[in-house]
Formats: sequence, C-alpha cells, structure tokens
Amino acid sequence: MRATRRRRAVLAVLLLAAGTVPAAGGWTAYRGLSVRDHLQASRDALLHLRAVISARDAARITATLASARWHAAEAERLTAGADWSLITHAPVVGYGATTVRDLAAGAAELTDVLTGLQGAAAPLIQAATHSTADVRRALAGLHAAAPALGAAVTRLDRVRARLSTGSAPTGLDSLDRARESALRETVRLRGWLHAAATAATLVPPMLGHDGPRRYFLAFQTNAEARGTGGLVGAFGILEAAGGRVAVERLAANNDLEGSMRPVADHGTPFRRRYGEGAVKLLSVSNLSPHFPYAATTWTALWERQTGRRLDGAVAIDPVGLSYLLGATGPVTLPGGEKVDAANVVDLTERAAYARYADPAERKRYLLRIAAAVSARIPDLVATPSRLLPVLSPMIEDRRIQVWSRRDAEQDRLARTPLGGVLPERAGPYAGLVVNNAAGGKLDFYLDRSLDYELGPCRAGRRATTVRVRLANQVPEGTLPPYVTGRHDRHGKGQAPGANLLWVSLYAAVGAKVTETRLDGQPTGVTGESERSHPVYSTLLQIGPRQARTLEFRLDEPASAEPPAVPAQPLARPQHTRVSDDRRGCGPGTAAE
Repeated sequence: MRATRRRRAVLAVLLLAAGTVPAAGGWTAYRGLSVRDHLQASRDALLHLRAVISARDAARITATLASARWHAAEAERLTAGADWSLITHAPVVGYGATTVRDLAAGAAELTDVLTGLQGAAAPLIQAATHSTADVRRALAGLHAAAPALGAAVTRLDRVRARLSTGSAPTGLDSLDRARESALRETVRLRGWLHAAATAATLVPPMLGHDGPRRYFLAFQTNAEARGTGGLVGAFGILEAAGGRVAVERLAANNDLEGSMRPVADHGTPFRRRYGEGAVKLLSVSNLSPHFPYAATTWTALWERQTGRRLDGAVAIDPVGLSYLLGATGPVTLPGGEKVDAANVVDLTERAAYARYADPAERKRYLLRIAAAVSARIPDLVATPSRLLPVLSPMIEDRRIQVWSRRDAEQDRLARTPLGGVLPERAGPYAGLVVNNAAGGKLDFYLDRSLDYELGPCRAGRRATTVRVRLANQVPEGTLPPYVTGRHDRHGKGQAPGANLLWVSLYAAVGAKVTETRLDGQPTGVTGESERSHPVYSTLLQIGPRQARTLEFRLDEPASAEPPAVPAQPLARPQHTRVSDDRRGCGPGTAAE
C-alpha cells in the first residue's frame, strides 16, 4: 500500500499532457511547467499555421512558424541536458521523462523541417491568376521544391521512428495519448509531404515542363465495378505543353473502337484468366487490378485507331472528381445546374440513370460534367497550394492512377499507390477484387468488409483466415432497367436488383487455400495466379438487400512484414480489419 501511494505521488508530479518532471533530485516543478507551456504553445502555433497557409499570407506564415519553432526549441533545450537525462533512468518516472524528451525533440525537428521547407514552398503558396505563365511558374516551382520535399520526408521518418520506438508506455493515459497524437500527426504530415515530393518530382515533366506530353484520360464509373475501379464510361486526351494544360477530345466509351487482334501482350497467366477480349475491348480492359495492364491497353487502342502516340494514361473516378471540386469549388453546367464535391458522385453514379432513359442523353450529360471539371485542371496546376493537399487522399485511396511510358517515371510511380501496381513482393497480403458480371450499374450500392486474421508463425508457415462480406444495399422500389438489367446467362428468374459479381481474393505470394466457405457452407473456388499471387475466384449471386459471406482459410509463408490489404476504389469504402499475431514471425514482432 505504501509503495502504491509513493508511486502515485511521484506520478502525480509528472504533469501528463506536457511532460512535467518530478520535483526530486534538484528538479523543479517550474521547469516541468515551462516544458509543458512551450510544447502547448508550439502545438497551438502549428494548428494556426494551417489556417494562415490556406489564406496564403506569407508574412503570417513566417511569423507563426517562427513562434512554433522557438517554443519547440525551448522545450528541447529544457529536456536535453544531463539533469533531465538522469531522471529518464529513474524508476517509475523514467519512461514518462523519456517520452517528454522525445516529444520535445520531435517538435523541434518537425518545426525545423517546416522552416526549411518555407523557402522552397514560397512560390507554391502565392495566389495565381491561372494564366499560362502562372502554370509554367508553378511547374518550375514544383520542380525546384522536389529535393527539399524529399529531404523533409527523410527527416520525418526519423521523428516517426523516435516516437514509435524510443519511448515505452508510461502508464499515464494523458501522456501516452499525447505521444500517440504526435505520432499520428507526424505520420499524417509525412504522408502529405511524401505525396507532395512525388508530385513535385513527377508533375512538372509529366505536365509538359520539359516538352509536350499527351495522355489517355479515363473516367471510370464505380457503378459497374472493374479491377482498377470501374467501367471506363468516358475518355479524353490530356495535353500539356509549355504551361498549357487542357483536356481535348472528350468522348463516350463507344467512340474508342475495339480491335480484331490483341493490342497488348500481358503474358500467359493474364490470357488464361481474362481472355483475349481484355486486350481488344475497352469495356473489359481493366478487369485486372494491376493498373499498368489497363493503361497500356488503352493507349494501344487509341494509337491503333488514330495513329498518334501517347505518353501515358491517367484514370480518375467520381470520388476523385469530388476531391478536385472540393479544392476548386463548384462548376456550373450549361443550363445552370451546379455540380460540387457533395453531389458529383451521386449525380454520376445514381441520379443520371434515373434522369435519362436514353443512354446517349445520359452519356452527353456525363460528358458535360467531365468537361466542366476538366476545365478546372489548369487552375489547380497553377496553384499547388490547393493541388497538393487534395492529391494526397486521392493517391492513397487510388482515386487517381497514372502510368507513364517513360521507364524512370514509371519506376517511381510503381513505388506509390499512384501507380496502381499489384506488387509481386512476398509478405502477408489480402486483396479483395470484384468485377461486375451482370452488366448493370448496381455496384453503387455495394458494401464490402474484409477481416484478415493472421495466426502465429510455426515452422516457416502460418495459418490465416480472410473473411469477406458483400452486401447488396439496393433500395426498395423501382430502379431504371439500365441499372438493374441483366446481360449474363445467370440472370433469368432473378429478382430485379439482384447482382452477379466475379469475386476474387488475391492472397500472399506462396499461400495455399485449405478451405473455403460461403455463408458457412463449404464451397469451391477457381485457383489461378497473377503477378506471383495465387488468386481464388468465384461467381457470387447477391439478391436485393442480401449479404453473402465468403471465408478463405489459408496456409501462408511465415513473414515479419506488416500485412498489406489494398482496397479496390469503388463507390463505397471497404471496411477492413486486420488481426495480426506475430509470435514466432521474426525479431521485433511481439504478439499483438
């Protein structure tokens, strides 16, 4: 009891959120309170920094950042000496003092990183009039900022490593939450800067800074699922040269003719799994989740039809358009209708089918939306301070995917979600991919969840379970026949609103399925392979307002790598849960 009271008394003097130190061995509560106050002041200034950056006020940015940096430096100075180091080795309070020191050092490093970026970023946050000269200057500014952004990412990796591994749990909820919050914000900022560094390296040359470029621009509709996201409903040619960025030749998907002969060769496993139609026809060209397969097929189809060579391909979906509209503001269509971030997904993936019985009218409406949003692209390129923040979530969620014909650019793209690459590397992996097999537009109403449970490693292997739940949330009432219509041989006798999906699980390299169940009953699946991954597939009929559950029990190679669970970019987000028991899987992988 006495030891417990002593422990509580000592912990009480370690003020939680700010990391005050115990008043013992020459330490004073005053110093601890000073550390707390400096950390709080630095945090408040960084929060305020977001607002002044949005306002593009250079003077206030400089003053706010200077304040954040000074307070962080003071907190680091107060916790960097030998006296503070001594208390980090003390029983009971040592973990808390170590965490406070790491928080102070992390804040100092973070504010120093941001200060170093200020000069490089200055040209990117100035207001622009969106002229060709502005776009040219913006591209030059991005190009110049790339090295500084890359260096900032490296430094934030050090901050993240220190916060995640340098401090043990203190047992003090407020202090542990402060550390977790700092780590979370560091990871968030690191992700943003990594996307910015990638953009700064790739966007200038790919948008014509070093010479003209032309890309196939695909607008995917997630209402009819495909491996890369959705059916290509419309396309255009994005042209960039000398500061001019424009989308030309917007057209409906039926304007790109199919080919009598394959226009690309993606290898024997691809032909066995998808057939030759996937390299002849736009409608089934993106069944695979590996975006470079689709992109090279699109560019080859265009080049065969027109004789004009392209530099790459870009795909975007309605959710991606909503991100862009969030940055640019709403657009107005001929006739006065406003399209904005809040309604563009519903308009393009649900309302358009109800509004236009004639498919040709509907396609013209969708093309008007695509044209209006595309016209805003030069504005965004001219103002990187608006472009870069929306790029990060678009890239992470795979709402934009890019392929480049140039090897060096493609190598860099392939290392990011922007490339949409199905990786061939080993490690725990569970990728759910659905392709619409009915020919309707019901996937707007599809809910998905995936549970990936990984057991401990034993003798070089581990047992895992992947549980997939798919729910057809089509509403009650009558929907347009174009949405619910069935064009497959399994549709006869099905209730209106029933859907048919080709469901595939991409498992870890070297994995083997040991058992599969559908709604609790044993079922069979087809086993194939793609880019080193075993792929287990089945056709799944889902009635209106029905949910089906597929369970895959697998035997995987042992691995200490973190599980990868990519989410196919469909209209509704995938709900993912991972449970990873890493016992026996390698050094530094304690059970979770």
